[in-house]
Parts: sequence; structure tokens; C-alpha cells
Amino acid sequence: MSVSIKEYLKQEREANAKYEYHDGKVYALAGGTLNHGLICGNVYSEIKNQLKIKGSNCTPLTSEIRLHIENKKSYVYPDSMVICGDIEKSEEEKNSITNPILIVEVLSKSTAEYDRGDKFYFYRQIPSFREYVLIEQDRYVVDVHFKEEQSDMWRIIRYEGIDKSVKLQSLDIEISMEEIYSRVEMLEN
Repeated sequence: MSVSIKEYLKQEREANAKYEYHDGKVYALAGGTLNHGLICGNVYSEIKNQLKIKGSNCTPLTSEIRLHIENKKSYVYPDSMVICGDIEKSEEEKNSITNPILIVEVLSKSTAEYDRGDKFYFYRQIPSFREYVLIEQDRYVVDVHFKEEQSDMWRIIRYEGIDKSVKLQSLDIEISMEEIYSRVEMLEN
């Protein structure tokens, strides 16, 4: 059964819960693990601190903020986003934004394939979007996809190991893996 955007937004407000919406279909979001929550908080805090030190006009956002991908008729909740300049809001829903430059997703076994595949495709439809950060939660691995200016080509850089630092080119900052994974307990293989 297809649901209109208006029905989806009403359902979400009334349920006081988060759902993703993709062209008429609604999907409930599952809760995260402790490691997922720690990594999300660590990344958000580090980005916010570094942007403040730089005096940047960029604003980091948490997973509480909904992203509207207008030309895909989708609403999603990335783990973190950054907007540079003015915050552009959806014409259909004023509490949804439309112009992130950077999006962060913390991977789980149940979402990794979706985050790397279809979700990345949806995100690439956003004109302002230039950098996608995928963070593993059970090993020290971060993949950064970066779109070169004036090009549709995406470059991928993988960072492995707790001693590395992750370069976020769209923001011109680096975050150490130690900070990303602070207080995170790795699962034994």
C-alpha cells in the first residue's frame, strides 16, 4: 500500500518515532547498539569542535534531523550530517533539511549493504552532497567517498587502524581514529 508524504509525516508526528520514507513506502528505524551510539556521538562532537575552532560557517547535525531527498521522494535520518552556509529546509516539511555537504553513516550488519548501495545512490542525488563517511563499528575501518569538484567521479579512501586520522576534505579537517572509537569496545573475532 502506497502512503503519501503528507500521511507519512502525520504518522511520524503522531507515533513520536522515526521512520524512513521512500516513494510511498514507510520503514521503521531500528534502535542502535551502544557502540553505534558512542561512535555517532564521538564523530558529531569532533566535527563540531573542529569547525568551531576554525570559525567555520558549517553546522553539524545529529541523527535527530530528517533529510529530504526531493527528487527521490525520500526522507531519511543519517547518523550525522554537515551543512555549510545557510540551512535549506524542505518545502514540504520545515523540520527537514535538503542541503548537506557531508553525511556520516555508522555501519551495522543489518544496514551495511543498504548504506553502501541504495542509500549512497539516493544521497548522490543531492546537489550539495560531496562527502560520504562510512564507519565500521566492530573494527577500526572508515571509508570516505569524496566527489571532486566539477566532476561526477567519486574517490574512495579507506582508513584502517586505531593509529590513523581520517581526512574530511569537504570540511578541511582531520579526526583521529582514537577519537572516533573512544570508549568503543571491539568485538573479539
